[in-house]
Formats: sequence, C-alpha cells, structure tokens
Amino acid sequence: MENKILVETSARHIHVTKEALEFLCGEGFELTVKKELSQPGQYASTTKLDIVGPKNTIKGVSILGPCRNFNQVEVSATDARTLGVKAPIRESGDVKGSAPIKIVNPENGKELELSEGLIIAKRHVHMTPEDAAFFGVQNGDIVKIKTGGEGRKIIFDDVVIRVSPKFKLAMHIDTDESNAGNCFGECYGELIK
Repeated sequence: MENKILVETSARHIHVTKEALEFLCGEGFELTVKKELSQPGQYASTTKLDIVGPKNTIKGVSILGPCRNFNQVEVSATDARTLGVKAPIRESGDVKGSAPIKIVNPENGKELELSEGLIIAKRHVHMTPEDAAFFGVQNGDIVKIKTGGEGRKIIFDDVVIRVSPKFKLAMHIDTDESNAGNCFGECYGELIK
C-alpha cells in the first residue's frame, strides 16, 4: 500500500429519514439509485428537492440514500451564504444546534421545515481499520492532506479521520475546497501527520 488517498468532491446533498421522505414524496415512496458512490451501500438517488433559506433557494439538490435516522443537508460555505444561513462546520450526523433549513418538493409543493440540520461538512478521510493501521492513525485523529491539481497544490489541515470496517479509503471535500485545490477528475492526496 502506498501513501495515496483518493480525493473526492462531495457536492451539496440531502439525507432524510424514511418518515421525512414519505412526508415530502408520498407514502411508500422509495429512492431510486442514480449512481453508486464510493462508500459501500451509499448512492445518489434520482430524487431532487429544493433547499430554501432566508435569502435564496438552491434547486435540484440530490437526496443520498439509503435513508438515515436523522435529517441533514450538507452544503459548501458559498452555498450557505447564497441561502443566507450561517451553517456550522460539522462532522456528518452532528446536527444538534446546527442551522435551520427548509426542504421543498417542487413537484407537489410539500415543505419540511428543519429547525436544525444544515451543516458544512468537515473535510474527512474514510478508512477501514486496516487502512488506519497502515497510516498509523485512529478514528477521530486530525491530520493534514497534501493534494491539488496542476498549479493549485494545497495542504488541507484539520482533516478528521473516520474509521469503520464499512468504509472504503477516500477523502471527502466540498466544492469550495475542491475548487481551491483544482481537485478535478482523478485526484489523490498524501497524508501528512
């Protein structure tokens, strides 16, 4: 194994509970897989909803499946400013006290007001326990990742390590971070402690 980690851009997306999905899309509604994602069992669905903030609406935001046990909307800092919302930088799932957001199904007009759930996802690396042993890190460690495309080499600090046997090795950054590092197409990073 070499010190090479795939760097993927995670664009804005929505996670919903089964109850929220059925409220927004109809009883018995099921997500349809559009594209499998790098993390095993995760996928982008064909269902797209709008997210509405005090200033603006961002249309056509994908729901990622499968359903989760919490509702969460992940955006970039630029998206948060566009929406007019002050969203905290958090690890996925850490939604307590995060920003409010409205999710709207443009096809039927159903609206779901979340009092919390909008975050800017903290950049992170998914690893298996074997990957963590190879890199000499543990779940929750904070590292640096050196990456970037032609003319835009960058070192990302404050990158959290997330370890699970269910994961596949990959770093996730948002669209703002991807643009800053010119991380388009196939991009790899190097872990620096």
